[in-house]
Amino acid sequence: MHNIKEIRNDIESFTKSIKKRYIDLDIEEIILLDENNRKFIQKKESLEKEKKDISKSKNKSLFEKSKKISIEIEKISKLQLLAKIKLDNILSSIPNIPHNDVPIGKDENSNVEISKSGEIAEFNFNPKSHYKLGEDLDMLDFDLATKTTGSRFVFVKDKLALLERALSNFMLDTHIINNGYKEVSPPLIATADTMFGTGQLPKFENDQFELKLEDSPERKFLIPTAEVILTNTVKNQIIERKNLPMRLVASTPCFRKEAGSYGKDTKGMIRQHQFYKVEMVSIVEQDQCLNELERMTDCATKILDLLKLPYRKIILCSGDMGFSAEKTFDIEVWLPSESKYREISSCSSCSSFQARRMKARYKNENRETVFVGTLNGSGLAIGRTLIAIMENYQQSDGSIIVPDILRSYMNNIEKINKN
Repeated sequence: MHNIKEIRNDIESFTKSIKKRYIDLDIEEIILLDENNRKFIQKKESLEKEKKDISKSKNKSLFEKSKKISIEIEKISKLQLLAKIKLDNILSSIPNIPHNDVPIGKDENSNVEISKSGEIAEFNFNPKSHYKLGEDLDMLDFDLATKTTGSRFVFVKDKLALLERALSNFMLDTHIINNGYKEVSPPLIATADTMFGTGQLPKFENDQFELKLEDSPERKFLIPTAEVILTNTVKNQIIERKNLPMRLVASTPCFRKEAGSYGKDTKGMIRQHQFYKVEMVSIVEQDQCLNELERMTDCATKILDLLKLPYRKIILCSGDMGFSAEKTFDIEVWLPSESKYREISSCSSCSSFQARRMKARYKNENRETVFVGTLNGSGLAIGRTLIAIMENYQQSDGSIIVPDILRSYMNNIEKINKN
């Protein structure tokens, strides 16, 4: 969330920066609401002082005037509250400012490829899609999921279910043992305040699965990613500098309505309402955000290196980044059935944007209380990694070779065949 004082002090700079996000923003409305809010506060404080002076004077002839002042204070307080609520609603719906080295562009067409890694396999047969492979093996069942639950769900069965679990354990072990992350098994439900802290609310309410709880008026949601719950572990806290950086990792189910993706990726597991993901979160000193982003992205790509899957790294342009991000690297894995790269991880630095919403702070070297920096990244999306292995390791007979690094997690199974 943006600081209105900072906007007020340099309106021109803020307006120029936020234009890079390609959003419709009425800066004049923000300025007017801010002016009205401050005007009402000043008027209210002036009236309260006048009322207090009357009370001290104990002059009974002024009591009637005091009553009128009380009515006026109540009226102005309501006007001030309305202006403040409207201002906060607008501010909370404005995305983060892009970092200076982020390419400027409106959509994915302006993203910039940084590097490619791994060798793309050449098949002497037409490679099948993951969903065709899975259905032929009788280990992916989309029809049954539609009957029991609805569209964009799947039953993963038998050896593919084992592979899915193996991937989660392998990724967790790698991030914990090699990359220095601390494992957390978090709640899968978040309050509205928690969702607000990381930027899912109010802007993306339509993408969230909300729970109806009869015994509580508090709004609660299934987490769309473990980022939400892990990042909020520091909300409303002042952290000791010696405890930074904090690096957390979790493997959880994630739930998203995919409200804006009607008609996209309707077949297969690319875009599901429920999916598994290993999520990395870092809490750092603000000036370490970009260094930590490089480190986090390397942790994610290392997983693909170990699995020997071809991928590319891209930097997202200003208009394609997530709401809370100041800078984002996407990692895209090669899918033979589509002959193109598809996103498998997104690693973002949010600077102090989320911390301001969460009121997450630390004492810097001067013992000043300042906001922390937050980062999040997929390390990796389990379902999409499963897809990538199925397609890149498929054989002409429809079987799937298990990558060497995963065999110890799969009872030393070397190949997945139809039973």
